[in-house]
Amino acid sequence: MIRHSLFSLTVLAISALGWANTAHAGLGACGDIHVEANAQCEVKGGIECEAQCTPISFQAQCAAELTAQCGGQCNAEIDVDCSASCMADCSGQCEVNPGQFDCKGECYGECTGSCDASCSSAQNKAECQASCEGTCEGHCSARCDVTPPSADCNAKCEASCGGRCEGEANIDCQVMCQASGFVQCEADLEGGCKGECNVEQGALFCDGQYVDHGGNLEECVDSLRALLNIEVSGYAEGMCSNGMCSGEAGGSISCAVEPSDAGRNTALLGAFGLMVVGFAARRRRAS
Repeated sequence: MIRHSLFSLTVLAISALGWANTAHAGLGACGDIHVEANAQCEVKGGIECEAQCTPISFQAQCAAELTAQCGGQCNAEIDVDCSASCMADCSGQCEVNPGQFDCKGECYGECTGSCDASCSSAQNKAECQASCEGTCEGHCSARCDVTPPSADCNAKCEASCGGRCEGEANIDCQVMCQASGFVQCEADLEGGCKGECNVEQGALFCDGQYVDHGGNLEECVDSLRALLNIEVSGYAEGMCSNGMCSGEAGGSISCAVEPSDAGRNTALLGAFGLMVVGFAARRRRAS
């Protein structure tokens, strides 16, 4: 039997596709964690993976989960002044190029601009920053994800400003509410992370942050593919399938995974399959 070695899958954002013109996306299949368009996402296994299952790698995922948990008590209304000033600025920017206006990118960027000030005196600034960004992601996603790219500037700006101003109004409450939940959340994620490190699929990290995909790694990777034109590469000698590489260590392969290139990928899979069969046959003869 061919041994399965440590493997890594690097997901590099190359360019945007349709809805992928957004600078980032909150991904339900990826635990609603905030992902930047230029993020590097890796599937790791074994010792290297376990070494990364530390509290600092769980902050973004915990912030996403705690934002949802604290939503019931952190529901401040939008500040009228924020909404008015935001709409004026947003409309001016959108009208320059409506087709390229990024609802979530504008919302998230403006909302997180408040994070440094909100966390300046925090005891744990890293957790505070994660909570602030998670709050902005949650509100911006809720508003912008239901607003199609074909919407006019008024609709896009209403969504963007609604998410921004809601997020800003609830940042302080969310930071306070989430503060007591990080320790337990990080402990829970550590067990899941290390468990995934020791199974064939491995654990997924984006820019060093653990992604709790709920056991649906393929669905999560497919979601990344749907939002971004991605290139998948891994250190393995074997086949690439559905954005994952596995096989015998000691070689290097690269397979492009593009939604519009299914035919070429099928050919590549066949070629790599023949390589594995040949390699296995040589090992049997050698033994």
